[in-house]
Amino acid sequence: MEILEATSSHWPQIYPFFARIVAAGETYAYPEGLGSTEAAELWMERPPGRTAVAVSGGRVLGSAKMGPNRPGRGAHIATAAFMVDPEASGRGVGRALGVHVVEWARAAGYVGMQFNAVVETNTAAVHLWQALGFRIMTTIPGAFRHATRGLVGLHVMYQKL
Repeated sequence: MEILEATSSHWPQIYPFFARIVAAGETYAYPEGLGSTEAAELWMERPPGRTAVAVSGGRVLGSAKMGPNRPGRGAHIATAAFMVDPEASGRGVGRALGVHVVEWARAAGYVGMQFNAVVETNTAAVHLWQALGFRIMTTIPGAFRHATRGLVGLHVMYQKL
């Protein structure tokens, strides 16, 4: 598996799993029913951020977007978001993207990385981020409307780089 900078040529492979994950209503608060163009505007970062893809055999298995968490005086803290094609789950794609993003943020000079909204019921992601050095700083109760579990919390997670 290779981690590459995403280009517009990767988007046709990203969008189907992006749409599937958003429609499932379990991990992302993006609006439902986004068309490809609207979704690409949300996912494909522009500098100083970037979007990466995990690719194996020419197939995009997952993607991550990263960049400054806030503009201006908050731009020294990075953030990121991740999506793994459900058909590629359990193959280490999320971990590879997570390691890549942390290394990218360190190399880019960020002093920390903050995840603003990790759904507390997404235990696989929570465990992965903790294994990669992130801590749960707080949980906002009922901040996410889960498709099957109703209102659940969102963790704010952080790692000093």
